[in-house]
Amino acid sequence: MKGYIHQFESFGCVDGPGSRFIVFTAGCNMRCKFCHNPDTWIMKEGKLWEPADVLKEALSCRSYWGKKGGITVSGGEPLLQIDFLIELFTLAKKEGVNTCIDTAGEPFTKEGEWFEKFKKLMEVTDILLMDIKHINEEEHIKLTGKTGKNIREMFAYLDEIQKPIWIRHVLVPGITDNDEYLTQTRDFIRTLSNVYRVEILPYHNLAISKYREMGIKYALEDTQMPSAERIENARKILECDKYTRWQE
Repeated sequence: MKGYIHQFESFGCVDGPGSRFIVFTAGCNMRCKFCHNPDTWIMKEGKLWEPADVLKEALSCRSYWGKKGGITVSGGEPLLQIDFLIELFTLAKKEGVNTCIDTAGEPFTKEGEWFEKFKKLMEVTDILLMDIKHINEEEHIKLTGKTGKNIREMFAYLDEIQKPIWIRHVLVPGITDNDEYLTQTRDFIRTLSNVYRVEILPYHNLAISKYREMGIKYALEDTQMPSAERIENARKILECDKYTRWQE
């Protein structure tokens, strides 16, 4: 069993509780207009790693994790390599390592063999960082190229099994920075009882140079960063200060 890995980050402070070793997998089916990692889209452009070797790399940084830190697998989209994730996290839990998945949920389905594997994966996963790309289905498709229906089903399932989640929402002027959509997003979050943190990620265009180097048109080149006032407005609507269980 091997996984396609884009890169590692030895010391991440914003990708789950505490300090974390970040594994960036390669491969993603979404084409989010604000994506800042277009170099992770193609799975086979990653380097093949065995789970045991990835864990060895991670454990070399363990002294920096503290009580809450651990391993976060990001991407790309980690759930596209679910067998690799199961093996990596199974090995990690044997070492007493906290495990986290940073996912948009695009591969999720409650059907067939994949769902059985997902249930097994959840047994060795402590936390998930979940994106809400857009609450409106039509706008979700415009923004990402994919439906959000199965992603909302994943939120519901994680709530059903009471798996802790940290929700992140990218605030993009003219797209998600809209009080009506933010209110709808808040109402959706209120239906969930497993939310430990809600965070606003302000849009930025720092990846433009990557797109140019790769010869890909950047769809939001003229979009500006949201103002401090709009960021605070979004935080208030989404009730970010309400979700403090991560600090407990």
